[in-house]
Amino acid sequence: MEERSGGGLGWRDPRGAAPATTAPRSRDYDTDASFAAVLPSHSMPEHPSDPDAAAAADQTATGAAGGPRERPSKTRRKQESHDLQSLGEALLELPDDHLAALGLGESLVEAIRAGRRIKSHEARRRQMQLIGKLMRTADVELARAAVLERQLGRARDSLALHQAERWRAELISDDTATTRFAAEHAGADLQRLRALVRNARKDAASVPEQRNGRAYRELFQFIREHEADE
Repeated sequence: MEERSGGGLGWRDPRGAAPATTAPRSRDYDTDASFAAVLPSHSMPEHPSDPDAAAAADQTATGAAGGPRERPSKTRRKQESHDLQSLGEALLELPDDHLAALGLGESLVEAIRAGRRIKSHEARRRQMQLIGKLMRTADVELARAAVLERQLGRARDSLALHQAERWRAELISDDTATTRFAAEHAGADLQRLRALVRNARKDAASVPEQRNGRAYRELFQFIREHEADE
């Protein structure tokens, strides 16, 4: 006859044997990969142990995420300030109509105009510092281009002057220079050129007290006119 326990949930063998229990089945890990999958996360570090590699990875991630850029160094800021003051010095030489067309803003334009009138060295230095400060927030690209074009124009003018002086010296000292000049400047009046050269040679042969320099100037002007047409 079977006897039930007081809880009514189990049964006892009438012979007094304890009920059999089913042992839990153990999990079967066939591979190391399966075993690694159930390890705690702290046993497999996500970041490389090499600190240099980690720093490079962090830097790459920061750049890719659009993080804050490195602030300019003090030396670079000082150089930029010096460049702006130099640009301001060059702008002092521009005429008002050119200056007004550069879109620099009224306060900056007025500061530049005021800088032209200042004669005291110390006051002018302070004014240039003010101009440089105002230029930090202004769009100065047109101003840079205008100053560069002015500088290039001066360089071209200087080169043309040297070229004209070279031609004048050769025309006065060398008879064949007249033919060479006429060959390189097709529109030149050869008869007038010869007359100018003759007068310049005559003036050069005179004693210093009798020279007036007019023939030199006329020959130089003739050369400049034809050099500009080329």
